Amino acid sequence: MGVEISMASRIRQLADQSPDETGLRHIGLDGSESSFTWSWLHRRSSRLAGALAERGLGHGDRLGLGLRNLPQFTLATFAAWKLGAVPVPVRWDVPEWELARLREVIEPRVYLGPADLPWIDGTAAREVPDLPDAISPEVNGICSSGSTGTPKVILSRRPSLYTPGMGAAFAEMWMPIPKPQEILVLAPMYHANGFTTHFNQLDGDRLTVMEKFDAARVVDVIERYRISTFTATPTMLQRIADLPGIDDRDLSSIEWVLQGAAPMPPSLVHRWAKLVGAERIVMAYGMTEGLGLTTLRGDEWMTHEGSVGRGFRGTEVRILDPDGAGVPVGEIGEIYLRTPAQTGYRYLGKAPRLRTTADGFATAGDMGRLDADGYLYLADRRVDMIISGGANVFPAEVEAALIDHPAIADVVVVGLRDAEWGRRVHAIVEASGPLTVEEVRRYAKDRLAPYKVPKTVEFVDEIPRSAATKVNRGALVAARGG
Repeated sequence: MGVEISMASRIRQLADQSPDETGLRHIGLDGSESSFTWSWLHRRSSRLAGALAERGLGHGDRLGLGLRNLPQFTLATFAAWKLGAVPVPVRWDVPEWELARLREVIEPRVYLGPADLPWIDGTAAREVPDLPDAISPEVNGICSSGSTGTPKVILSRRPSLYTPGMGAAFAEMWMPIPKPQEILVLAPMYHANGFTTHFNQLDGDRLTVMEKFDAARVVDVIERYRISTFTATPTMLQRIADLPGIDDRDLSSIEWVLQGAAPMPPSLVHRWAKLVGAERIVMAYGMTEGLGLTTLRGDEWMTHEGSVGRGFRGTEVRILDPDGAGVPVGEIGEIYLRTPAQTGYRYLGKAPRLRTTADGFATAGDMGRLDADGYLYLADRRVDMIISGGANVFPAEVEAALIDHPAIADVVVVGLRDAEWGRRVHAIVEASGPLTVEEVRRYAKDRLAPYKVPKTVEFVDEIPRSAATKVNRGALVAARGG
């Protein structure tokens, strides 16, 4: 694997070895493009580190980053590592009251938000300081809303050390992946999938970061820069696949695509298999706490349709009932994972720790089942499950059944309070063409058991999704009376 060095040393090493090589590209909201060499990234992040030190940021301190996907975000992350501080990206696409609550939990020594961009840019004129080598005790933090709405800030217990090969691709489990990779970053960098691409960057891969996801622009960027990989949610992949003329675009540079965050609707897997080849699609299931991972490739998925794979690099999977006992193969229970690669985590604030068994398996509260071959199939989060008339309904299953309707552009399913059913299945639909409530229900009846069919349907102009294309089901339920 090679000798570990500090990430600060690795940044300096890349600047010395490849000063004029591009380490970062940025695609702005307006489509403008800029590129930055390793020499520039090293020099500017050192200047910013000196300025942050003058503001009191030091070893072990937390640096809050309320910035969009901008070059300044990467500079600030590098600067934090050079001081031995801990960068903690903060969600910027939340209401002010929620942002304030997150900041209270993080307690950053320094916080950088949009108003600080001129100050960050102003550090360009400073002298480059002579910084001692430093290692952050925790490489980074990630903010999560948590299943209860309690602010959950997850700090990795892994220090900021670079190990050669730390940016190895998941897809190398099945096939050789040429290096360096041309990585397109679609997710906001406050999300783990976005932030961890910095580890690939330090391993010599090149990042092309989009300030905001835009399906049409994604395809343009893939063609122009011969992008070899990206990570996307099902919603992102659906929007790309729905682009007019997508079948005629040049996606030949793509070596592999990583999909996570939620199970892919079968029709979407088949669609992308036609676009890039099933063997180039990798699906993964895991969580920010690093409890373990399951993965499988698209061609493997074809014989285990709907699965999110088997344990990756030693991850073990158990399905347990509420009392902690194992359930039979094929039955739904709570998913517990254990991995030898666990580096540990801790929470800031009052978020409860995940439930853990005596022998080290832990759960994030997701529900699923295993088949006879050990493949995992997700049902949904326990907190999202709808108990309607005494029967369990998983929203993800209903959404997957409805999204294939040609006039449904997006859909979210929630459970609403109901005098007769306890909770009724309610579909919130973003239509792309003429559509009626009865058409939606009739389409669902052809694909679902009767008790899973939405009893009510609501049409909206747009499903409210975060920059990471996730939805807050709790907020949707609360806005409709609980």
